[in-house]
Amino acid sequence: MNLFPKASGARPRVACEIAAQGVVAARSVEAISPLAAVARVELAAGAVTPSLKPGNIADRVAVVEAIRRTLESIGERAHSRDGNITVVIPDAAVRVLLLDFDTLPARLADALPIVRFRLKKMLPFDADDAMVTYQIMSTSKTIVRVLAVAIPRDVLSEYESVAREAGFEPGAVIPSTLAALAAVDDENPVLLVNANKFGVTAAIVRSGILMLHRSVDLQETAVGVPANLPSEIFESTIPPLPLVDVYETAEEWAAQEPLPEHGRNPYASEPVAHEPLATLGLSAPIVLGEEVAQAVSVAVAYFEDTLAAMPSGILSAGPLGSDALTRILADHGLAQAEGLRVRELVEPADLLSEAVTAAVPRGWLAGVTGALRG
Repeated sequence: MNLFPKASGARPRVACEIAAQGVVAARSVEAISPLAAVARVELAAGAVTPSLKPGNIADRVAVVEAIRRTLESIGERAHSRDGNITVVIPDAAVRVLLLDFDTLPARLADALPIVRFRLKKMLPFDADDAMVTYQIMSTSKTIVRVLAVAIPRDVLSEYESVAREAGFEPGAVIPSTLAALAAVDDENPVLLVNANKFGVTAAIVRSGILMLHRSVDLQETAVGVPANLPSEIFESTIPPLPLVDVYETAEEWAAQEPLPEHGRNPYASEPVAHEPLATLGLSAPIVLGEEVAQAVSVAVAYFEDTLAAMPSGILSAGPLGSDALTRILADHGLAQAEGLRVRELVEPADLLSEAVTAAVPRGWLAGVTGALRG
């Protein structure tokens, strides 16, 4: 299975994102066309629990039905001859790393073992028993910069198998943020934040070249007690699910190498101690707000140090939505201090008028929009 989408001319014209909050699907006629149809089915808490361990799909019946319903809602037929789709999966189910090599063989068969060997000490799972793929970001006389994606085979199989059980063949599989980045149509450096109740990924891309990809998985501090923002601030009211704690992943990210033109390692920052904050009506600290703000702060610092400029704004992807992200940054002093304006990655013009629906907020569409453009 290809973890990266195919070239635009041969890509499936249908994409489906499977997330803890629900399943969203979209269809477009061509890679440059607006979305012609979109649909969403929310999932009950616990149906999908994204992680690097098997057991991501806890309620197969519900997930399979949600996939089938969303795809049929946009006019796709199960078990049809042209039933290939691009499947977008949660960032928490994969590891995305930027690696630098002095040289790398041109042939995939020769280069992949080298990339896999390099990942052995950087992954929290067995690299030999994982699906590993890579893409060369840039080359120079001294450096070959590689984007590597790794996922445990059992975890990948879970997402592929539910798509097949729903009657559709996964022609490509891609993590949520990498998919969303394909929708960025800007040659200037761009900072994107993909956030939900279960994790946050900050990424920087310049002219299609990924410069930073940093994910933090979140969890509830206590069962049944939300330790993040109140549900009404989100575009979904599905309660949060437990994931890998940020402190457990800190060592892994500390192993990430900085880019050669940047002397500081943004992955090695220590987790910030959680001081009590205003709770916006809750008695528990707003852990999610703190982590989102911290992720944005690190990404902004990396952006400034590497590019000698501040980002002109932030693109928002994911169910959190631009309004909630703006509120979080304002509460933590980032919006005022840095002048960061947040806007949705998916614009109204990215959807045909007949595809627009209040049932599918634009933040939910970032992954499938990019998957269809790539």
